[in-house]
Amino acid sequence: MSDSAKRPAARPSGRPSTELDQIDRAIIEHLQRDGRMPFTKLGTAVGLSEAAVRQRVQRLLDADVMQVVAVTNPLWLAGRRMAMIGIKVNGPVQPLADQIQQLDGVEYLVVTAGSFDLLCEAVVADDAGLLELTNRLRSIDGVSATETMVYLDLVKQTFQWGAH
Repeated sequence: MSDSAKRPAARPSGRPSTELDQIDRAIIEHLQRDGRMPFTKLGTAVGLSEAAVRQRVQRLLDADVMQVVAVTNPLWLAGRRMAMIGIKVNGPVQPLADQIQQLDGVEYLVVTAGSFDLLCEAVVADDAGLLELTNRLRSIDGVSATETMVYLDLVKQTFQWGAH
């Protein structure tokens, strides 16, 4: 997941909401199944012209409602280690989230409620890279604890949510 990935459904304060109509949702669903679908075929599928569907897709991209990307399974790539790292913080979460999101190896970062204040998905080259990342996390002022859960296998990964 890229550094600029955003989840509009959560609508944290300060982020404008983007209203989606049925056609927007249909466009998203088609692109979730085939992100390389030509605009001509996509237009036919949702009942719009190629130009109209191109404009809607661009609006959805510009509003950060969606991204069209190739998704890999890092565990299938040689020399990759994935882990979820739970992070507990002292004080405000957002300043720490702003710092953590900049670290190499951090691919996904969410603010959570529950045992951890932040969950960080890490993708690094190997165990040494994971150790380096966790040591960097622990050295950040305000991080009180981390718990690292190493991925042994990626059983299911879907991105079919959000448009229904």
